[in-house]
Amino acid sequence: MRATAEHDVEQLRARLNDYMAKHGLRSTEQRRLVTEIFFATEEHLSIEDLLDRVRIEEPKIGYATVYRTLKLLKDCGLAFERHFGDGVSRYEVAWANEHHDHLICVECEKIVEFEDGDIEELQHGVAARLGFTLVRHKLELYGMCADCRAKQ
Repeated sequence: MRATAEHDVEQLRARLNDYMAKHGLRSTEQRRLVTEIFFATEEHLSIEDLLDRVRIEEPKIGYATVYRTLKLLKDCGLAFERHFGDGVSRYEVAWANEHHDHLICVECEKIVEFEDGDIEELQHGVAARLGFTLVRHKLELYGMCADCRAKQ
């Protein structure tokens, strides 16, 4: 959905380094590898998905390292943890000033990101009508994708 620019990744790295410095955390080679592979993806990855990708580069990295790194990224606001109703936590990069919603296929679990200005306006209008000012939101729509419908 998004073309990742090196400048954007540099901003993520800088935010992570600032957070780690403020919290007395050190940067390890394994943590850097996990972070770089995560920042390079445009998908919604489970811990296992990310571990599989990391192990292509460094087979000795363990599950706990990936888990702790994703937790760190989530804690410092660089990763969103998503739950799409199948019991699996998935993570996506939290790009600055980007918002999108999700369509999730209940058959094959394909996840499609989308943006729609009309929907955004409606959500803000509903919130305002009910006395709210939105600070964040997420919209997840569950259905059956065209590929799965064609198989039936």
